[in-house]
Amino acid sequence: MKVTVCRNEHFNAAHRLYNPEWTSDKNELVFGLCNNPNFHGHNYNLTVKVRGEIDPETGYVIDLKVLKAVIKEQVLDRFDHKNLNLDVPEFAKLNPTAENIAVLIWQLLRDKLDAGYELSVMLYETERNFVEYHGE
Repeated sequence: MKVTVCRNEHFNAAHRLYNPEWTSDKNELVFGLCNNPNFHGHNYNLTVKVRGEIDPETGYVIDLKVLKAVIKEQVLDRFDHKNLNLDVPEFAKLNPTAENIAVLIWQLLRDKLDAGYELSVMLYETERNFVEYHGE
C-alpha cells in the first residue's frame, strides 16, 4: 500500500530570464518583463511529494521532520532571499525558469532521500503559474 506524503514550503528569490546567445531584442520578445536586466522577484511556493510504502513499525512513509530538514538544507538555504542568476552556481549557465528551478530542486532532494521513494515537486511562481516535475 503506497501513500503520498506532502510538504509545503515557501521561499522568495529574484531572477532574470535571459539567453546570452540571443540579441537583446529577441530576449525581450521571448521573455518580456521577466528579462529585466535589474532582475525581478517571486514569492515561490513549493510542494514536495514523497510516495512510498508505510513503515509498519512507525506508521510513516517518511518522517516529516526529516523531510522538512532536507528541504531546508537543500532548497531553502540555497534559494531563499537569493538572486538565482548570481547566487546559485547551477544557474550560472542555466536559465532559471520555473521549469529549470523545479528540476534542480528535484535533483537536490533526490540525492538526499532514499531511492525507494517516488518523488515529485510542484513549484508555484504565482498562484496561476506552476510546474510539476516527477523525474522523468
